[in-house]
Amino acid sequence: MTKDPYAALGLTKTATAENIKKAYRKIARANHPDLHPGDLAAEARFKEAGSAYDLLKDPEQRRRFDAGEIDAKGAEQAPRGYYRDEARRPENPYTQSGPRPGGDPFGEGFNADEFFANFARNRSADQSGFGRGTPNDWPGQDTKYRLAVSFLDAALGAKTRITLPDGNALEVTIPEGARDGQTLRLRGKGAPGRGAGRPGDAYITIDVAPSPDFEREGDDIAVVLPISIDEAILGGKVPVNTINGAVNVTIPVGASSGQVLRLKGRGVKGRSGKGDQRVTLRVVLPAKIDDELKRFIEGWRANHAYNPRSGKETP
Repeated sequence: MTKDPYAALGLTKTATAENIKKAYRKIARANHPDLHPGDLAAEARFKEAGSAYDLLKDPEQRRRFDAGEIDAKGAEQAPRGYYRDEARRPENPYTQSGPRPGGDPFGEGFNADEFFANFARNRSADQSGFGRGTPNDWPGQDTKYRLAVSFLDAALGAKTRITLPDGNALEVTIPEGARDGQTLRLRGKGAPGRGAGRPGDAYITIDVAPSPDFEREGDDIAVVLPISIDEAILGGKVPVNTINGAVNVTIPVGASSGQVLRLKGRGVKGRSGKGDQRVTLRVVLPAKIDDELKRFIEGWRANHAYNPRSGKETP
């Protein structure tokens, strides 16, 4: 990932949380692997934006990055001047002979390998509690992955696999109702520990591909249903797609474009049950208006003309 997560999203440090969210969604939608199969450049932009968003969406992580406490990957940064201050300490155990009076503490006698190894070991022990009794027992590192899933797999739940860099595969269960950007935690599926140290955890961030048919709004599903002019005037039953398959919906007599029908319980599973599906009607005229339709409408208008822009109810 680029050293600057703001640049990865096309933003600056003054960006608001909403700016960050919108920029990520725009890049993710434009470069999602499902929409650009085989396009390595698009995949790279998608992953880079995802990593940047993971870091900046959390206010505390963003604060720490801006303050220089962590890097763009979320790894801890040593405080400014830490290494030099450590080497100057009289009791510093990482030099073979200790700093020489008036000399350079990083000069002759300074054992850099031992110093950095001990620094990493001490930080690991301080943060995890391991290493205090047995220095060789270290916990494994947590690992992070991104997983692209289809809209329906996220809505309905699914099982899939991630191929790891070492060629092994990790089984992942996508829960029903999973959201874009949601992170799953797989305990003990990260890097192995050393000695008796426990393995790390694997964190899987889900990237949901946009659907050409459905739009998710909370736990509701929103769709647009085109209907013909005769269906709008006369009403009737027409099929509409839901995430669980097609169902028939009743079009009321005299339906208008923009009218919304609600299908109870046809949405996505949430904490309080399933949402609904909202069907917005859109009246579509014939591709070609023939003479018969023209004559009919002209005759009808002569005695039944009305102005839908008047704000009054039609007769």
